[in-house]
Amino acid sequence: MKILVLIILLSLQIFAQHKDKPTQPNLMERKYTIEKLQMGDVGPVRIVQLYADGFEKLSTKEKIFTYYLAQSALAARDISIDQRHRHALEIRELLEAVYLHQEGIDPALMEQVTLYTKLFWVNNSQYDNITSRKFVPLFSAEQFALAVKSAVAKGATIPLNNGETLDQKLEQLRPSIFDVTYEPVQTNKTPGEDMIAGSANNNYVGTNFAEVEAWAKAGNEKNPLNSKVVKENGQLVEKVYRTGTKHLGGSVPAGLYAEDLQVAISYLEKAKAYASNTRQADNLDKLITFYRTGDLNDWRAYNIGWVKETESQVDMIHGFIEVYLDARGAKGQFESVVNFANPELTELFQKVGTNAQYFEDRMPWEPKYKKSDVKPLKYTVINVVVETGDAGPVSAIGINLPNEQDVREQYGSKSVTLYNIVDAYDKTGGKDILKEFASSPEEIVLSEQYGSLADNMHTALHEVLGHASGKVSPNLKVDPQAALPGYYSTLEEARADLVALYHIWDPKLVEIGIIPNTMDVVRAMYTKEVRNAGLIQLQRVPKGHNQLEEDHMKNRQMNVHWLWKNADCIERYQKDGKTYFRVTSYEKMRDGVGRLLAEIQRIKSEGDLAAAKTLIDTYGFKIDTALRDEVLARMEKLDRAVYTGFVMPKLEPVKDAKGNITDVTIEYGMDLGKQMLEYSSFTKEEKAKARKVLDKK
Repeated sequence: MKILVLIILLSLQIFAQHKDKPTQPNLMERKYTIEKLQMGDVGPVRIVQLYADGFEKLSTKEKIFTYYLAQSALAARDISIDQRHRHALEIRELLEAVYLHQEGIDPALMEQVTLYTKLFWVNNSQYDNITSRKFVPLFSAEQFALAVKSAVAKGATIPLNNGETLDQKLEQLRPSIFDVTYEPVQTNKTPGEDMIAGSANNNYVGTNFAEVEAWAKAGNEKNPLNSKVVKENGQLVEKVYRTGTKHLGGSVPAGLYAEDLQVAISYLEKAKAYASNTRQADNLDKLITFYRTGDLNDWRAYNIGWVKETESQVDMIHGFIEVYLDARGAKGQFESVVNFANPELTELFQKVGTNAQYFEDRMPWEPKYKKSDVKPLKYTVINVVVETGDAGPVSAIGINLPNEQDVREQYGSKSVTLYNIVDAYDKTGGKDILKEFASSPEEIVLSEQYGSLADNMHTALHEVLGHASGKVSPNLKVDPQAALPGYYSTLEEARADLVALYHIWDPKLVEIGIIPNTMDVVRAMYTKEVRNAGLIQLQRVPKGHNQLEEDHMKNRQMNVHWLWKNADCIERYQKDGKTYFRVTSYEKMRDGVGRLLAEIQRIKSEGDLAAAKTLIDTYGFKIDTALRDEVLARMEKLDRAVYTGFVMPKLEPVKDAKGNITDVTIEYGMDLGKQMLEYSSFTKEEKAKARKVLDKK
C-alpha cells in the first residue's frame, strides 16, 4: 500500500538532525526543478531531478547488485504501460518518433507535441493519474499525422501490425488520442456504473463487471493478480503474465509479455552473484520462478522470503503489486523500486515497528479484530535509485508490502519511507500554500515548528502500524480485497490514515524518543489533515468534474467529512470572502477518529460491502464544486504543482578490458526526454535475444 506524494508533502527537519553531512560541497546549489508542464486542465506538473546521495558509499558489490536490479526494473517497464491502455505503447512509439525527428516540423506544432509527449511520459499513458480522465493534445489529428510522416521520412521506424499501413494505424489510434469522449476514464469506480465496461485500462477486454464476477465466483480466476481477462469466442479466458517453462524443458506455456519478463529474469540472474547473502540470492530465485510459472503460490513464497530478509543494504520491490488501476481491486500493475537503506534514520524510526504489539493492543476496534502475536515490524528509510512501471515517474513517499493479507498476518511486512523523494519535495514545494489556506497565524506557526515532524510521524504510523494492523474475521472466507471490489483500496488507505491520527496521541512515542511532546505534534497533524482534505486537494480536480477518482483523495475527504458531520470537532467558515476549515476540539476529533476507525476495521474484517459503499459514497466521492472553483482561483497566484514527475538517477557501469563490470557510477541527467527515450530503447536488442531463448524447446 502506498501514500502518494500527491497528497502528503513531507519535509525533513527531524531527518536533518540525524543525517550525515553531505559529501558533495555544492548540495545547496543543486537544481531540483527542471520544468513545469501545463496543458489545459492537466497540471501544473513539476518535473524534478531525483538525487541518490549515499550511493557512492555502497561497496562495489552492492553497486553492481543495484545496477543489475535497476536493469531488471527497466526491462519489464512496458508491461505497466500496456496495462494502462491497450494502445498506450503504440501511441508512445508515434510520439517518440516525432520527438526524435523534429527537423522540418513547424516549431509551434512541435512545442505542443513535446508538451503532450512529456505529460504522456509522466502519466505512463494518455490518462491523468489523479483524475483518471483522458487528456487530449492541443494539436489536431491531421497535424499529428503530418508530423509522424515527416519523422518517417527522416528515418523513424513505426512498427505496423498485420500489414496495416501508417495511415490505417493513425486512423485506428485517432479516437484514443484525440477524442475526449472515447473511453474517457481509465478506471471508473462511479457508483451505479459498470466498473469494467466503463474503464479504459487493459485489465479486461470485451466483458463487463457482472460477467467477470460470475466467472470468478465459479472458480475460474486462478491468477487474479498477474493476468488479464479476455472474452474469446464468447468465453472468458485468463491470460497470465509469465515466460513459461517450455524453453527449460518444462510444461508451462509462455504467456503475456514473456520476452520482457525473460529480459528481467536475465538481469536478476546476474544480480544473484552480487547478493549480500545466501537468503537474498535464494529469494531472487523464487522471484524468477514466479515470473516463469506465473503461479501465485510461487509469488507467495517470494513475498515470505522477502519479508524475512532484513539484513541487506540494497533491496527492491519488483512484481505485479498495487491494484489501484483495477476497479475490482484484483489485477496488480507491474512496478519496481530499487533502493538502498539509510541506516541512521532507519534506526530512529524502527522504534515504531519494534513496539507494534503495544500499539495493536491499543487499537480502538473490537478485540476479536486485534492480533495477539505481532512480530516487530521492519521499517526502513531508503533512497530510491530507480522506479519504473506503476512506481514512477510519479512516486510514492511511503510503501508497506506485501499486500497479501495472509502473509501480513503470518509473517509480517516491510515498511519504507522514500527519503530522497521526500527530500526532493521539500526542496521544491511552495510554502505559500500554507499561508493561503491556514485558518489562523497560530496555525501557520504550529505547522512551521512541528509540521515536518508531524508529517514524518504520519507516514511512519500509516505505513508501519496502519497497513500491518488488524486481522480478518474467520467468517470471511476470501481476502478482504476480493470481498470489497471497487471500495477496498479507498477503505484501506482511510484505515491506515486513521491509525496514524489515532496513535499520534500515545505518550509511548515520547517515551521511545521519536517526538519531543504529544499535543503540539497532534495539533500540527490534525490541522494539516483537515486543511488538505477540506481545501488543498481540491486543486487536483479540474473544472467540469464533480467527483474524486483517486483512492487516496477519496479516503482523505471521507475521513475529514465524516468527522466534520459526525464528531462536532471541525468548523467550516468564511473570512474575508475565503473559505477555511479549522479544528474546534482536538479531543473530540480524536474520539471521532477512534469511532470511525473501529467501524472501518469492522467493515474490512467482515467484508461488509454494503457498509463500505454507504460510507465512501456518502462522504468520499462527490465534491463541492463551488468550493473547488474557489480553491483553484486562490491557487492561481501560488507556486503550486498538482503532482511531480521525477527524472531518476542513471547508473553507468565501469568495465575492464574484458567487459567485466568493476564499478558503477551515478549520474544526474536533468532531462526527462532523454531518460524516457533511453528507457524505451534499451531493451529492444535484448528482447530479440530473449525471443530466441524462449523459442528453444
